[in-house]
Amino acid sequence: MRTLISTAFISLDGVVEGPGGEPGYRNSGWTFKDVEFLPEAFDIKGREQQESTAVLLGRVSYQAFSPVWPDMAEFAHYRSLPKYVVSTTLTEDELVPNWGETTILRSLDEVAALKDTEGGPIIVHGSASLNHALSDAGLIDRYHLLVYPLLLGAGKRLFSSTDKDAQKLKLVEHAVYANGLQLNVFDVVR
Repeated sequence: MRTLISTAFISLDGVVEGPGGEPGYRNSGWTFKDVEFLPEAFDIKGREQQESTAVLLGRVSYQAFSPVWPDMAEFAHYRSLPKYVVSTTLTEDELVPNWGETTILRSLDEVAALKDTEGGPIIVHGSASLNHALSDAGLIDRYHLLVYPLLLGAGKRLFSSTDKDAQKLKLVEHAVYANGLQLNVFDVVR
């Protein structure tokens, strides 16, 4: 069974919305504001690319990333990886042609079937709504969280607000950086 890893830039109060400057959000671009850039704090991002064997995205994140990521040197390795987009509305005609193999999955059952195939880790970027559904369905195995020392208030949260049994996590890696960022890697305990 493949490992499904959710990775996120997240504020201390759990917001994941608008980290890179996407228009339409009050605090858009919060990963670049008031936090000094330290390259070592982002080492996890390079490791994620090297260790991942597939990328899983929700429709909204796919439509945000696909016009930009294929041409970015920082995400070069992702070009060669298979990508999966979970959507009930996206059509094949809406897939970008320059980002390699992309498959549309229509349900969480199809995500579960993908996890049951042979291969290495599958990484989930962005995709707040998809993260909620994957977590509620028990499909996420690990979290890579780069926590920013910011309280943003309003915005989409990474974690579902569904009333459910507590989910225990095991901290397997952590680091604190001089700029206040914290890396927390958690395995989901089953």
